[in-house]
Amino acid sequence: MPLPPVSDTSIPVEPGAPQRRSRRKEARPGELLDAALTLFVEKGFAATRVEEVAAMAGVSKGTLFLYFPSKEELFKAVVNENLAGRFTEWNEEFERFSGDSAELVRYCMHSWWERIGMTPASGITKLVMSEAGMFPEIAAFYQKEVIEPGHDLIRRILQRGVDRGDFRPLPMEYAVYSLIAPMIFLLMWKHSMAPCCPTTAQIDPIGFIDAQVDLLLTGMLAPKTPRTSV
Repeated sequence: MPLPPVSDTSIPVEPGAPQRRSRRKEARPGELLDAALTLFVEKGFAATRVEEVAAMAGVSKGTLFLYFPSKEELFKAVVNENLAGRFTEWNEEFERFSGDSAELVRYCMHSWWERIGMTPASGITKLVMSEAGMFPEIAAFYQKEVIEPGHDLIRRILQRGVDRGDFRPLPMEYAVYSLIAPMIFLLMWKHSMAPCCPTTAQIDPIGFIDAQVDLLLTGMLAPKTPRTSV
């Protein structure tokens, strides 16, 4: 249930002064989450201050704390809004999908890039991987709310292929990483090396995904030509 806007009376406004975004008296949780996502991705969890998030959303720190009692809870809300909260939608899509298993794998990887990889939420994974050791609480939360349901969904996708005879039997415990690893690489590249590389060294995400799907589905070995009897 969405929270109602809260009046912010701690920011004085001079009579006749023009209204500015930084002096708005109300803010919705969604605006605070958008500001938090931007700053967490840009600066990391440790370096982001709640005062900065509040200022970007145009409210006071006190108003932010009315919605989110700590920076940790604010981060968890950002993860829920952008990643964890979407697994219901993704699982429903899996149940409705009627194509073959190769099409499903390709659809999932492309869809993930369009909905997550191309958005600011793509920086959350790098943040967690970079700062997990310093903040075990947020690492444990991310493990439970994002990694575990993500692994479960990918396992179901692969098992569907095995059950339909499209894929050979797979070691599911590790096979899920075959789909995850290319996506993690793209995220890390996007938020680390990509901004520093010349145009000629950039990676085309869609081309990369298509190459990975082809490699996953067909492997690296060339098909053997059957010997003809003389």
